[in-house]
Amino acid sequence: MMAQSEIRPAVVVAGASRGIGRAIAKVAAREKRPVVLVARSHDDLATSANEVRQAGGEAFMLELDLFSADASARLADFLTANNLCCDVLVNSAGYGLRGAATTLPIQDQLGIIDLNIRALTDLSLHFLPEMVARGRGGVLNLGSIAGFMPGPNMALYYASKSFVRSFSEALHQELRRTGVTVTCVAPGPVSTEFLQRSGADRVPLFKVLPRLDADYVAERAWRGFKSGRRLVVPGLSAKLAAFAAAWLPSAIMLPLIGRLQRRSNDPCPCGSGIKFKHCCGAHPRRGG
Repeated sequence: MMAQSEIRPAVVVAGASRGIGRAIAKVAAREKRPVVLVARSHDDLATSANEVRQAGGEAFMLELDLFSADASARLADFLTANNLCCDVLVNSAGYGLRGAATTLPIQDQLGIIDLNIRALTDLSLHFLPEMVARGRGGVLNLGSIAGFMPGPNMALYYASKSFVRSFSEALHQELRRTGVTVTCVAPGPVSTEFLQRSGADRVPLFKVLPRLDADYVAERAWRGFKSGRRLVVPGLSAKLAAFAAAWLPSAIMLPLIGRLQRRSNDPCPCGSGIKFKHCCGAHPRRGG
């Protein structure tokens, strides 16, 4: 059996192929430590690995579908095979969909729960006990400013990020005397492929709010994690949004967000199959 001293602590980044995950991997690589990059796309992983090496880190690539039930076990086996242990886990994998919940495909919406919630929880609970036993390390979870409020027309995405924030903050409190840190980073809109893939780039809310740079968010997230912070909210606009969510009544906040995240050409949520602007948008129902 390999001696414990020969096992090297690594930073494991789930969702490292693009966006904020890739940016955090580059920041972590500056510490000259092994960085394990986890994602499904080989080509994107290879690009991330090159950037990690250029930043001074040692890159390991694992092509892994985080939707699979045995993802955490396969990741653990990969670490063992490479004489590594998970010292820091970065959960940055996730996606969202824009549109009324009654009009979006059910399986695609359930996938948000599987990736944003179940996979993040599985990885966290799998590796945290080992960190506690070693008395070091931690988890950095990618939340969102969306986690501070309900989000009509992106209902499941907002709800999933609310879970991430709540789960992370609870774990931070539970583990605060163990030497293990759990941090949630909650940025506003970031200039990544997420906005385009989710369809959110075409609605008024994400055209009005300033977009942060992924590298900026990664720097703030890593700095906050290293200093043991519970929550990191990068950017002034995100801080203002969190403040507004805490103080504005739901009767004001919910219609405002719903309106800003809806397009007039969207299918009407009433199920008529007609565009919203020609249906409930033109003739609002009483009590709706």
